[in-house]
Amino acid sequence: MSALSKIKEHMEIIGADGVHVGTVDKVEGNRIKLTKKDSGEGSHKGHHHFIDGGLVAEVEGDKVRLSANGDVAFAMEEEK
Repeated sequence: MSALSKIKEHMEIIGADGVHVGTVDKVEGNRIKLTKKDSGEGSHKGHHHFIDGGLVAEVEGDKVRLSANGDVAFAMEEEK
């Protein structure tokens, strides 16, 4: 079973450093779609952001841990 198939709605996404990155809205293809409340401020507000599924290190309990630190994951987010 792949890590992405274990990811469920409303799981917390944390970086390798333990920093909160976002909350799962759903998985779309090989990407994790974040809830809009985790979409940032200013011009980013109200847009969904995505994290590449390749950054998932493990899924444990109600948390998705990434292989990258939180600040790196934020920089790699895609906007839609």
